[in-house]
Amino acid sequence: MASAAPPTWVLLEGASDVAAIRALRAARGIRREDEPCPLVDMGGATSIRRHLDEIVSTAPRPRVVGLCDEREAPFFLRAVDLHRGPLGIEGRVTLARLPELGFQVCRRDLEDELMRALGVDGTLAVFDELGLLEAFRAFTRQPAWQARPVWDQLRRFGTTTSGRKELLAGALAAALDVAATPAPLAALLASMPARQGVSDPSA
Repeated sequence: MASAAPPTWVLLEGASDVAAIRALRAARGIRREDEPCPLVDMGGATSIRRHLDEIVSTAPRPRVVGLCDEREAPFFLRAVDLHRGPLGIEGRVTLARLPELGFQVCRRDLEDELMRALGVDGTLAVFDELGLLEAFRAFTRQPAWQARPVWDQLRRFGTTTSGRKELLAGALAAALDVAATPAPLAALLASMPARQGVSDPSA
């Protein structure tokens, strides 16, 4: 019988990260209403210290994991290192140690990970399903973006309208084959239990 374990809190930079993780969990049979792990929208990586302050003062202390973009990793590094004692971490925290401690780092950012996993055609298929393909084509005809690499065009398009980043993150994640899940996201998902009160995330 699996031993009881504290709840796992998942610290995420923003609403788009939450949408993506919800979609990826749904693909693994975990519905939003059954999600045992609080998915914490921190409103930006700079807020992680405040959230860790709350976590280490909560009794019983939750287990904590998280996800950040490459450029935001230093904020995670400083905050986790500052709280390493209360979090039960031995030794100083380095960027290289963040993943082993449960804090996964996306290459560039979450959207880049998802789009590269899907490929250009797969990403454009998602745009089409959302009714955004013509808008994207119009965007790429703008003089400032015509000659830019396609990956830059795809990523920038996702942030040009309020709410689009969250919409796309969820849709891109939902379109992703489970076997093609990018490594940082796969590692985060593997660290999240499927139900409350189990010590083995894969149980």
